[in-house]
Amino acid sequence: MAKKPVIGILGGIGSGKSTVAGCFADLGCVVLDADVLAHDILDEPDVMLSLVNRWGPDVLDDMARVDRGKVAEKVFDSPEELDFLQRLVHPRVLQRCEAVILAFQGDPDVAGIVLDMPLLLEVGWEKKCDFLVFVDCCEEKRRRRIEKNGKFDIEQLKIRENLQISLDKKKEKAHYMINNNSDKSDMAEQVAQIFSSMTGSK
Repeated sequence: MAKKPVIGILGGIGSGKSTVAGCFADLGCVVLDADVLAHDILDEPDVMLSLVNRWGPDVLDDMARVDRGKVAEKVFDSPEELDFLQRLVHPRVLQRCEAVILAFQGDPDVAGIVLDMPLLLEVGWEKKCDFLVFVDCCEEKRRRRIEKNGKFDIEQLKIRENLQISLDKKKEKAHYMINNNSDKSDMAEQVAQIFSSMTGSK
């Protein structure tokens, strides 16, 4: 059985990386969402204990589960606290990803494996990918999307991006570029052409 391509998605916050990943899913790829895996890991007993030991019991909600909003407040403007959280969570996320990738490599119904991982380069996982795709989107459109989602404000966007590898460097690393300044149908067409190039299909 031929090896299925492992595809990493790069881009700025609000650029549409998850939408691009969804377009790959429409072509038969499976998408590994690192944020979903990280959310599950935060509820593991040893991880919860580490968070409480670091930040106190106020990071738990009324059901004694990790309050992700409070965790985000602890780390969003502190490189030191963000580093603590990443060192705690990312090895577990990566371990799960490796196991899932291995399982899907043997699944005949899967055409490719897409990593929707916000800090993919920062944790060195570009080495696990056969291809890197950069989602290019103008800052104004990213701002509008972030404001619409309401997850955090523009100042938080700047702080978060300053803690990450620059977009220029991410763009340099990419094998393919997707322009996400138009509509979804155009983006889906770009994804289809790129995946065809990756797999050598017509």
